[in-house]
Amino acid sequence: MRFNLEGLEVFFPYDRIYLEQYQYMRSIKQTLDAGGHCLLEMPTGTGKTVCLLSLITSYQLANPNCGKLVYCTRTVPEMNSVMEELGTVFSYRSEQLRLDREAAAAADARDTQQAEDVTMMDVEESAASTINNAQHQVRKRKRIYGPKQNGQKENLGPIPYDGGAGGSGALALCLSSRRNMCIHERVLRESDREGIDAACRSMTAPWALERAKTDQTVETCQYFDGFQAAGEATSMPSGVYDLEELKKWGKGKNWCPYYLTRQAINHATVLVFNYQYMLDPKVAKMVSKELESESIIVFDEAHNIDSVCIEALSVTVNDRNLDQATRSLGRLSSEVSRLKASDSERLQREYQNLVNGLVDQGLLEASANEAGFASNVLSPDVINEAVPGNIRRAEHFISFMKKIVEHLKTRLRTVAGPRGGVISETPLAFLHRMITTTSLEAKPLKFAYSRLSSLLRTLQVPNLDDYNALTDVADFASLVATYSEGLPKFAIIMEPNGSSIPGASDPVIQLACLDASLAIAPLFKRFGSVIITSGTLSPIDLYPKLLQFEPCVSESFNMSTFRPCIRPLVITRGSDQLPVSTKFDDRGDMGVVRNYGSMLVELCSSIPDGVVAFFTSYSYMESIISEWDGMGILRQLTKSKLVFIETKDVVETTLALDNFRRACDSGRGAVFLSVARGKVSEGINFDRHYGRAVIMFGVPFQYTLSHILRARLEYLQTNYQIREQDFLNFDALRQASQCVGRVIRSKIDYGLMIFADSRYNRHDKRTKLPKWILQFLGDGQLNLSTDTAIAQVKHFLRVMAQPVDQNKLKQVLLSLEEVEAMNPPTQMIEAP
Repeated sequence: MRFNLEGLEVFFPYDRIYLEQYQYMRSIKQTLDAGGHCLLEMPTGTGKTVCLLSLITSYQLANPNCGKLVYCTRTVPEMNSVMEELGTVFSYRSEQLRLDREAAAAADARDTQQAEDVTMMDVEESAASTINNAQHQVRKRKRIYGPKQNGQKENLGPIPYDGGAGGSGALALCLSSRRNMCIHERVLRESDREGIDAACRSMTAPWALERAKTDQTVETCQYFDGFQAAGEATSMPSGVYDLEELKKWGKGKNWCPYYLTRQAINHATVLVFNYQYMLDPKVAKMVSKELESESIIVFDEAHNIDSVCIEALSVTVNDRNLDQATRSLGRLSSEVSRLKASDSERLQREYQNLVNGLVDQGLLEASANEAGFASNVLSPDVINEAVPGNIRRAEHFISFMKKIVEHLKTRLRTVAGPRGGVISETPLAFLHRMITTTSLEAKPLKFAYSRLSSLLRTLQVPNLDDYNALTDVADFASLVATYSEGLPKFAIIMEPNGSSIPGASDPVIQLACLDASLAIAPLFKRFGSVIITSGTLSPIDLYPKLLQFEPCVSESFNMSTFRPCIRPLVITRGSDQLPVSTKFDDRGDMGVVRNYGSMLVELCSSIPDGVVAFFTSYSYMESIISEWDGMGILRQLTKSKLVFIETKDVVETTLALDNFRRACDSGRGAVFLSVARGKVSEGINFDRHYGRAVIMFGVPFQYTLSHILRARLEYLQTNYQIREQDFLNFDALRQASQCVGRVIRSKIDYGLMIFADSRYNRHDKRTKLPKWILQFLGDGQLNLSTDTAIAQVKHFLRVMAQPVDQNKLKQVLLSLEEVEAMNPPTQMIEAP
């Protein structure tokens, strides 16, 4: 449908719309009009992606000065899903604009014929003929504006007709790593990401291409050579390109899709890529530096965005890393000696460039195919000044890095020694001790990361991943020196045992970022509108404090529904009326373990198809499964369902998920035992018969004895007045909401959300659940025992199993007339 939303013509590719979709798009438009940022919580399974794409692309069409839409996702499947939805939106808009043009042409023809005194009958016949021809063309093209069936991708790829993608010549691209975009057969034979990156660089680096001109044995990439040979002709036609379409297009043109996309970013209308391309300074400076300030940034599924920001600026170093760094420095020293003997001019050129400063020597503007690292967080004085003289020469810099590595080793030995223990220091205290012990200066430390990048580029190192440990040390040194002044926003935690293996000695030094706003603040400052959205942002009022920004719109939406398709249940007691909880004092109690086991057996006996159970941690899941096995509970469980378990191994978990789905498809039924904060809780949907119920065993609090968590809680309390318990509750409840939200993905789907812990019955806990879950949580679903909950489960499933009433479904879908009636009459913004 096409409708007017406060003066903006919106192209929405479906005939009807939900109320919350309309409200959601209105909030986005208000944000864009105000030129501010927003926080929006949209119920799961209500078409959040299509709303975002429809509204923002319509806004771009009506406002030519509007910048790019940058859509940030977490995973490659999510990225491809966004591109597919975007293809649908653009296809609908293109068809509508074409019909507008044909109608205008028909009107012009009618006016011309009237001027020539042609009879009215002839005019009507001509116009009718034109409209019939247009309808025939629509039927001929068979445009599809709904979900794709059987993997068809009719709306993806280059679109040369009807004015290009979206009827306006739009270009939509997605960008991922080399592993996901490479089309070179030999490179793809490498087993992991590091191998693929190294093989690619060895064929595409400038020095490799130079050597290939004189040495025929040096292998280069035919696709990169073709891309470079094409020069300025390497433009991409209008279209919507997911990863597969990019690879197909690149192979057809004999161009490398990875470097082609990197170059085409500046010409794109819509970009879709991972969070790291915007939030991680080391990656963002290479990819998103050219984005105009008018661009619209969207972070989808952003409930953990504060954690992503903190991880982007945190570094962990252990004994193994430092040993690898020492070996890397040895290799670099040998390479420098070899280069001195064979090509000393190259080292001299680098020295001269470093005298001119980072900007002048091009370190911050290196070409896409040059081997090197982008700068991490740098203060303006580092970017604009020359590199200090005592680290300009390669051999001096290597000696400088050896001192840093030896100092870190000494600190680790002290922590792990008999008089050691956990030590927490501010960056200023750590830096002062390092300077005092090693006689190094603070200023060169700020340049360590960038100076290492320059050296690796000069030495023409193809496999940068061999130097990861050394780059971590350089990153650590640069961050400590850069953020040592002012209010400490980092903590340096030294622990004698950072290993998760009991009894294993693995001393670590952790540079922990405490302020999530450090990574995202440049985006709020640089771009006009940043949209943070997810299905589980509650309690939404904490995010502005954590990320330090002022949203102009902050809203959580209810779910409109024609039947209560979600049934949350809070089970506080077992059938024997004993309380159940995963509190540290209670989790080892055999009565609690037995009640949880009996609860799972009874639920699995009553619920058909798939059931997913989440535990608070891997260790708790392993211990309770072991106890259940000894009690014979697992044997009882397998009588009604097959049992699958998530592990820390990605391949094993993927295989288990695949077999879980096969068991559900075959009618045997299955239960998947998983962990909150794990891979399954974040990116896997258990819709329809794959997830008729999700059970959350316990409240997934973080490990409160973690020294890094303690440091962050103290920082939040001191600087942002966020109480410790408030943050812990907020974090635990958003994780629980994310777990149970896996169960429903559409209005006609249905599922049970079972919170199995007596603490969920407390008002301060359950009120932090999302608004769209609370609307289904009545007093009759609180404080239940297992047997009363089973009665409610059976009743709910019996009601939901009835055929969907299509008339009732239409009642929650708004027609075009109803949408227009909700919108006050305003001046329509015409697309150019």
